[in-house]
Amino acid sequence: MSDAAVTMTYHPQPTAGAPRPWAFPAPDRGTLDNGLTVLRCHRPGQQVVAVEILLDAPLNAEPEGIDGVATIMARALSEGTDKHTAEEFAAELERCGATLDAHADHPGVRVSLEVPVSRLPKALGLLSDALRAPAFADSEVERLVRNRLDEIPHETANPARRAAKELSKELFPATARMSRPRQGTEETVARIDSAAVRAFYEAHVRPATATAVIVGDLTGVDLDAVLAETFGGWKGDSATPRPVPPITADDTGRVVIVDRPGAVQTQLLIGRIGPDRHDRVWPAQVLGAYCLGGTLTSRLDRVLREEKGYTYGVRAFGQVLRSAPDGSGAAMLAISGSVDTPNTGPALDDLWKVLRTLAAEGLTDAERDVAVQNLVGVAPLKFEMAASVAGTLADQVEQFLPDDYQAQLYVRLAETGTVEATAAAVSAFPVDRLVTVLVGDASQIEEPVRALGIGEVTVVTG
Repeated sequence: MSDAAVTMTYHPQPTAGAPRPWAFPAPDRGTLDNGLTVLRCHRPGQQVVAVEILLDAPLNAEPEGIDGVATIMARALSEGTDKHTAEEFAAELERCGATLDAHADHPGVRVSLEVPVSRLPKALGLLSDALRAPAFADSEVERLVRNRLDEIPHETANPARRAAKELSKELFPATARMSRPRQGTEETVARIDSAAVRAFYEAHVRPATATAVIVGDLTGVDLDAVLAETFGGWKGDSATPRPVPPITADDTGRVVIVDRPGAVQTQLLIGRIGPDRHDRVWPAQVLGAYCLGGTLTSRLDRVLREEKGYTYGVRAFGQVLRSAPDGSGAAMLAISGSVDTPNTGPALDDLWKVLRTLAAEGLTDAERDVAVQNLVGVAPLKFEMAASVAGTLADQVEQFLPDDYQAQLYVRLAETGTVEATAAAVSAFPVDRLVTVLVGDASQIEEPVRALGIGEVTVVTG
């Protein structure tokens, strides 16, 4: 080999292109003859179409004593129709390459479908059959009830799920549906049979109060014709909008310890009820909560994870529970995470110090700028897939928001200043109005927590 120097030619380093303007996609809205509201959104290149169906069957409509019937009904929608048995229905979905899921929550029942656009007509036909004429066979409902009963002990054993259950019980009056588990208890689920499921379906599921959201590459698809051939055959009487009962909550500062003897970690969930997305403070609240606990570089993580090593991560967030047309809905404002048992007291002490420092000194402009960059800057990636767009559009319908809400939210986030974000975060998490639920070993954590003076401490078992 020659001793002469070897000359290598390098390709020029790629340079970033100019960013293109982006806004959350706007849907086209229409209504079928049977009253079904349809939102469609053409997304070129998205060959997997996402469909969201919203049914006006909220949890507060469940008959007394059978909490969980909405969940069983939602799961039973895919367990056979007047045309197919449960096995045949599953096989037909598989032939379409489709996935179908359904769940019940406080606002209503949500049915989600994803399918390649080439199989969209067939899949929509199956979905419309499931909504139009579900079988609700005794054997299938009984199996779903048994499955749900098997799930409950596992959920109770899960510290995060157990904390969420206890916080709801603490915040809301016992007479309110929100105080009880979304999917029912062992006692209420055991009472559910096919007759109860069908009665709930007949009382609340109809096209006139339902909405379909369809997102994907609809090039060459005559969606109007497909909808007419599928959902057009779904019949049902009209119905007036369901009144939404007011939400009341008690956020008097207090601590509830769910005793788990021998637990090596303490699950913590600190929360209260605040305004939903109809309130003008929501964008600032989103920004403030993100600065407080939205990422690995947030204040809570900097102190509790990086400086003290108490936890793998603590998050602050706002989650809409239920909305109303008049804007009287509510959201859960919460801080969640887990810490090692011996440091439960010190971790809570430092968490409260973070909140007090926030109230005294406020956020910095740098924190605000990073939060805006992260929240607004990643939006095009967050909504790259059809399913994420469909889910957000469905959320807007469910929460009685205008179709351009999400697009306007990003504009408002970018316009929100540091002072406004600080005020919203402080208002969301006042140190004297937080209900703290701890799932852990009471024998080790009760006394250190009492010594903090952050509220009356109660210990419960189970």
